[in-house]
Amino acid sequence: MTPTHHTVAIQQVRMILQGTRQRGVDEASVLARAGITPALLESPLARVSQQQYALLIRVLRRALRDELWGLTSRPVRPGSFGQCMKQLVRCATLGEALRSGFAFYDLLIDDFVARLSVRGELAQIQFVLRRESDERLDYAIKAFMLFTFGAASWLVARRVPVLGVDYTAAQFGTDTSRVYQAPIRYGQPHVGLSFEAHWLDLPVVQTVQSVREFLAGAPANLIVKYRDTSSLTDRIRRLLRRRLGEELPSLEEVGDALAVTPQTLRRRLREEGRGFQQIKDELRRDAAIEFLTNTRLPLLDIANEVGFSEASTFHRAFKNWTGVAPGEYRHSHGHAEGSQGQP
Repeated sequence: MTPTHHTVAIQQVRMILQGTRQRGVDEASVLARAGITPALLESPLARVSQQQYALLIRVLRRALRDELWGLTSRPVRPGSFGQCMKQLVRCATLGEALRSGFAFYDLLIDDFVARLSVRGELAQIQFVLRRESDERLDYAIKAFMLFTFGAASWLVARRVPVLGVDYTAAQFGTDTSRVYQAPIRYGQPHVGLSFEAHWLDLPVVQTVQSVREFLAGAPANLIVKYRDTSSLTDRIRRLLRRRLGEELPSLEEVGDALAVTPQTLRRRLREEGRGFQQIKDELRRDAAIEFLTNTRLPLLDIANEVGFSEASTFHRAFKNWTGVAPGEYRHSHGHAEGSQGQP
């Protein structure tokens, strides 16, 4: 098995589950249907796979009959997103589609309104509150922004490069910079994102026929499909992955391989909101989680696969990354340690 997937912080799971408590839906049942062990919620640094998170979204949508999962004042009825996308594929340009989509949802959501503005060469999407914010509403807005980004990229069949992302809250994590691959500004008046205005003139290339296939894969395709694999972060991650079971190359060695000076490498990573050591740690962490959840390899073998010569060193690193020991993490997913091969 070659580990290739990113993972999702357990904090994202806790936040999206807020609507179940509000609506009185059994949280444990929802998690079980998504293949997520409830015990992971007690570990602040735990992670789940993107597939588990995408399935959780689908389960919540069905259980709550709400495409924003009980996070807003009134439900967004299932089918709303599909109806909106069928309208947007008839738009001529991305700018027209975004404005049409925001007008559509303005009729469905009472809690916030999405606004697109253009100032010179900069386009900005802002989410303006219509009531006092709370954690549920804050997460709903951030999820809506992510789906806006994914839908926009799908409509024009290419990833729209984001220049920056704004959050109203204080800094709490780094996953956002990986998703949007852009710097994050915290403590801003509104949640939003910005990009170069010329992208608004791109033609919508999707059709009524292609929207059916797109909707069959939603929401997973909105979460993972339009990640920019040409970014420096992902190029480095792919390069490191090929040597995952060995001592990973230094920043200087990576620079040589990419024909980039170490100074330029650091600067460009800062522009993407990343750090070199952070990329290495996240690659090892995500690979370890994939081995622990999808194989029955002994812990020492997994340690070797992700570049540790001793199980004890791997144990300390994994606990630092996720808050739990690797054996405990595996046990929470129902695997017993010690037998070889696939489950």
